[in-house]
Amino acid sequence: QVQLVESGGGLVQPGGSLRLSCTASRNIFSMYVMGWYRQAPGDQRELVATISSGGTTNYADSVKGRFTISRDGAKNTLDLQMNSLKPEDTAVYYCYCYKPNLGASWGRGTQVTVSP
Repeated sequence: QVQLVESGGGLVQPGGSLRLSCTASRNIFSMYVMGWYRQAPGDQRELVATISSGGTTNYADSVKGRFTISRDGAKNTLDLQMNSLKPEDTAVYYCYCYKPNLGASWGRGTQVTVSP
């Protein structure tokens, strides 16, 4: 498996920005896919954004145009830039990766709270 550690969560006002990072124990460019998911209290975990090994990105409709997923090769991190945050973005955000010979791995999550 791959160890994933998220950071960058916190409390922010509506309209503000946060940048999440996920540090991986293996080369992020070797992963078949990496992504961010989130889970709000009482809700199921949902996809936020993914990026394939070739760099193709995919976003949930609710975050398109506001969030950007990227990879930093120098730091070996998966990042999520979140702009124009809304209260409904409040959730625990999880980093995810998948590689066929290793299976799926999840981080422990980081809390994002959007509130006045």
